[in-house]
Amino acid sequence: MTAFPQKPALIVAFATAVLAGAWTSPALAQSAATEGQKLAFDRGKGNCLTCHVIKGGDLPGTIGPALKDIKAKYPDRDTLVAIVTDEPKRNPQTVMPPFGRNRILTEQEINAIVDFLQTL
Repeated sequence: MTAFPQKPALIVAFATAVLAGAWTSPALAQSAATEGQKLAFDRGKGNCLTCHVIKGGDLPGTIGPALKDIKAKYPDRDTLVAIVTDEPKRNPQTVMPPFGRNRILTEQEINAIVDFLQTL
């Protein structure tokens, strides 16, 4: 006897939605963006404020561009992930550290920062 004999179609639909990523709530997205902001502003982790002006950040640097209107500038999320992960691969002349390649940030942390950047 199965645990849910009367609702197998509902279970399959739920599992399919979860695996397809369609079951993402606004609260989870906001939570990831909040975590991303913490990482971006953390001087020992993302440290984005060392080089970038970011709304809400204290003592920003000006080496890199101001981080604003990010979603309009980078509508493809994968491009932004690539920039944070390994910008020198894309642009050998950059001074931006390869946060992913050098294991400064985990993949999960990079995704959280990108979630935050897309809110700017």
